[in-house]
Amino acid sequence: MLKSARKEERDPEGRMPLADHLRELRNRLAKGVLAILVVTIVAAFFYRDIIDVITKPMLDEIGCHQSFGELTKAKNTHCAHLTVSGLLAPFTLALKVALTAGVVLASPVWLYQLWAFVAPGLHRNEKKYAYAFVGLGFPLFLAGGFLAFHVLPTTAKVMIDLTPSGAENLLPLDDLLDLITRMIVVFGLAFEMPLLLILLNLTGVLSGRRMLGWWRVMIIGITAFAAVATPSPDPMTMLALAAPIWALYFIAVGASLLNDRRRARREAQGPADDEASELDLTPEDIGEIETVRPSRTLPEQANTDRVNGYDDVT
Repeated sequence: MLKSARKEERDPEGRMPLADHLRELRNRLAKGVLAILVVTIVAAFFYRDIIDVITKPMLDEIGCHQSFGELTKAKNTHCAHLTVSGLLAPFTLALKVALTAGVVLASPVWLYQLWAFVAPGLHRNEKKYAYAFVGLGFPLFLAGGFLAFHVLPTTAKVMIDLTPSGAENLLPLDDLLDLITRMIVVFGLAFEMPLLLILLNLTGVLSGRRMLGWWRVMIIGITAFAAVATPSPDPMTMLALAAPIWALYFIAVGASLLNDRRRARREAQGPADDEASELDLTPEDIGEIETVRPSRTLPEQANTDRVNGYDDVT
């Protein structure tokens, strides 16, 4: 009964006192943290399997394998040995892998809690843009991470081939996992750039024509970013990151130009039923105003029953 009464009292536009906002934020954060904690505990029992899945493509290219008592090398001329140094390193590594898996796998829960906290204060158009951002942003991030996961073995192969003859490569496992995680995050965020441009266009900050005028600068900037983001000097690895972002950029420009054309047609037709019309704030000449000099005597003072403007009661 108390929950139903509280829901009935909630403002339909999402407005509530500051104390209720803070209480709801606390509850949303608690649910998100609890989901991450539960998934982290479960992932801790399978952290070895998680490490094998993450590192297998790269180790197939650069790892040294033991077969029938003899050391056999990978596909290239050089190979690397994974190492874990320190007594507490395995525990720290397991904790890091489990926590990362908890944050990633529990992302639907804490993202929903974040959305549930923000959504009541948004207007209908803002909610539509937010739905588009979540619906397209997550697949784009996954696409960037998937590309990074498959580019990394080639990158590692090129880097290992630079090893001088007679030298052995000792690759710390925690450094390898940090590199894989950083590359996946960088590639995933890079794929979000076109979506950000489209959202800026939808909100009226950037026009499609202006974005199209930046195409030379954007191509150079994306190429420079790809060269810095990929640790390999191999140009193919750089192009593997730059080419999809180039394509997404021009797709964003095309979508923005179409949106500008649609907005121009809508402005020519006038505002819709649920939109407020724009106010014309242009000053106009209203001519001379005839000023009327007020009488010294107030209407109630014109009564003959009053003495000096006051009645007998006053």
